[in-house]
This record gives sequence, C-alpha cells and structure tokens, in this order.
Amino acid sequence: MLPPAELDEILTLQLAVAWAGEGGDQDERRLGWWKTDLVSKYGGLALFERLAPRTAVWAAYETAREAARRIDADRRSADASPDQLLSLFHLGFEIDEQLEDRLLDLKHAGAPPHEALPRLAALSDAGGEWQRDAFAKWLAPGPAPKTVQEPSGLRLVGELPATAVARARAVTAALASMPERYPCPHYRDV
Repeated sequence: MLPPAELDEILTLQLAVAWAGEGGDQDERRLGWWKTDLVSKYGGLALFERLAPRTAVWAAYETAREAARRIDADRRSADASPDQLLSLFHLGFEIDEQLEDRLLDLKHAGAPPHEALPRLAALSDAGGEWQRDAFAKWLAPGPAPKTVQEPSGLRLVGELPATAVARARAVTAALASMPERYPCPHYRDV
C-alpha cells in the first residue's frame, strides 16, 4: 500500500497532464490530446457547478483524468500485451485502485484540488492560464528520459524505476516535448 503522500504526487501528475492535454476553448488552446474542455470556467466546469456545486472542480478534473485514461488505454492497446505497459494512467491494478480510493478521499474531504494537492496550484499561479513553456518545465525539471518509439507510444529505455512515484515522474518527464499527439510514454513491465 502506497502512503498518501506518494498517491497525492501521482494524482497531481495525472490531473495536471489531464488538464494540459485538453483541447481547451477558443481563448485558451492547450495540447489537444483529448477533445475535452472540462477544467475551464466556461467549459465543463460551468456544467459541474450546476450539477455538483460542492465538488465541481474535483468533478471536472476527475472527468478530464478519465478522458486521458481512455486515450492512454487506447494507445496501449496497440501493443500485444497492453497490461504490461506502465504509463502515467496505468501503473498496475493495485496502484490504480489505490489512486481511485485516494481521489475519492480527497474529493470528499472538502478542500479544493489546489489546496489538497499543492503542486497542482503551481500551474495556476498565472491565473490558471495555459503557459506551454512553464508547463514543460513543470513536467521535466531535468533532462528528458531516453525513449524509443513503438506502435503503442514512447517506451522509456533503461531500468524500471523502483517506486511508482519515480515511474510516474519519469513518464511525465517524457511528455515535456509536448508533441501534437499524445505519445503514451511507458515502461514495459516484464
């Protein structure tokens, strides 16, 4: 069982990538890896504020995360053994279940996402506006990991990091080049 701090770090990475990967709206174009606009004032957030006022921001992030998870699963399905590919949105059944439980705990605790997950707040320091270069630096504060292109996406080469947090950070760092299409960075767990 992962400690809450590690689950929070992975959730922060997932929610940040889910937000950045959205197409956004006409005023704020983001990466467009999934065709959603859920975490924005006039997008899905406006709907969630009417449907679930107390948890609207959580619901918007959660739904964007689900869109990202589905695109990730679709990309991994191009591999003969998609369940052996460990990506940001697929870290293995046990960890994925722990992340779902932790997300529910945070959502029901009452604090908004940017308070419950302080590193997420760093992305909204500019008023929540999309800043491509700042996001790239947030994703990969150091050098990008070495990767090899495969049909299912970018496979990170080298030894599989020992912890789930280290794996999540590495695959997230591989996103810093922000290509036109979601590259599904992953490790192969054999």
